[in-house]
Amino acid sequence: MKKVTLLILDGFGIGAMDDCISVKPEDVGANTYKHLREEVDLHIPTLYNLGLNQLADQIGAPAAAYGKSNLAHAGADTYMGHQELMGSKPHVPNKRLMIDVGPTVKQELEKAGYEVAYPVPNSPVLLVNQAVVIGDNLESGAGNIINVVGDFTRLPFEDVVQIGKVVRSCVDTSRVIIYGNAEKTNLDMILSAVKEKHTGQWGVDSPKANVYGEGYQVLHLGYGVDFERQFAYMAEMHGLPVYRIGKTADVIQASGYKDPVVNTSEVLEAYRKVYHASKEDSIFLVNVQETDLAGHKEDCRWYKEVLETADQFIASFISEMAEEDLLIITADHGNDPTIGHSNHTREQTPVLVVGQKVAPVSIGTRATMADLSATLAQYMGIPLPEYGESFLEDILK
Repeated sequence: MKKVTLLILDGFGIGAMDDCISVKPEDVGANTYKHLREEVDLHIPTLYNLGLNQLADQIGAPAAAYGKSNLAHAGADTYMGHQELMGSKPHVPNKRLMIDVGPTVKQELEKAGYEVAYPVPNSPVLLVNQAVVIGDNLESGAGNIINVVGDFTRLPFEDVVQIGKVVRSCVDTSRVIIYGNAEKTNLDMILSAVKEKHTGQWGVDSPKANVYGEGYQVLHLGYGVDFERQFAYMAEMHGLPVYRIGKTADVIQASGYKDPVVNTSEVLEAYRKVYHASKEDSIFLVNVQETDLAGHKEDCRWYKEVLETADQFIASFISEMAEEDLLIITADHGNDPTIGHSNHTREQTPVLVVGQKVAPVSIGTRATMADLSATLAQYMGIPLPEYGESFLEDILK
């Protein structure tokens, strides 16, 4: 029996990408791990001895296979980072508002046979089949995301997804998000929450529309991302259960177990519980989100506490792993709380591979985080995802 885990310490970068000077100049000099050590008395001996000793200080003999990865996606984004981790290479998006792309979206939807109207005077927001509202996302940077908000009492989620796919096909924003809640909201509430946040940025105020909470359904469609060719989806298609715990429950597309818990101790204990309950070949995708939240708050002390909680868990958990099990510890981008801004930082990510069958060797610098899912796919005996190269043969004893 094989159990494989991808444990993501969200935002735990180990040094700015070389391309920051041209791609994200505000991140030049970022190094989440190094700067945390300089600001607080950080005590993470397990992670250090697994490979951070070599990655950060070029000293010691790591206990795990170790290396680092570049980001192949543009910028430094949690959603896009997780798509890359699952074996995609997201395209470089553009910022678009509905005021710019709305006419094209309307035309393409009408070509597909949908009825499309403008429900709010002097607004670019669209209403499709008297059930779906399309507008700008008001909770992220302007122009990053187009929202497709459905009244699932009028049109089922699966049908709203088809509308979202038409939208995805004709816009080049980072994401198209399809969502709604049959238990808590309806078309009248959704339309009443339409507003202009900034000049020309029109969309649904989702909290006001009461879409979140119990009953919430959502699907993210990334630019250039085909989830059907990703590790998690392909694993399920080959009969392997996939457990998504923490942020992975929201940003990785699969149909099985999910628990979007946020508190770090609860994330790790939820993982431990389902890990030991599973009696078959299984895949666990776990995200420790509070590292990222601490980075956004520029709070080094909180970041330290979260990392130390994760380190203590990893120390005890390794002894619980069976002979065939693999654990890969990594991140999705950086979030340096000392860099002078509260956004993600474009940094390389650590890669630490733990298992009784794993040799403590260097895997060097990977061109993409997709190599991790390619490696896990090969180990589990399923087809490799769309993107990424396996390093399995380099690490097995």
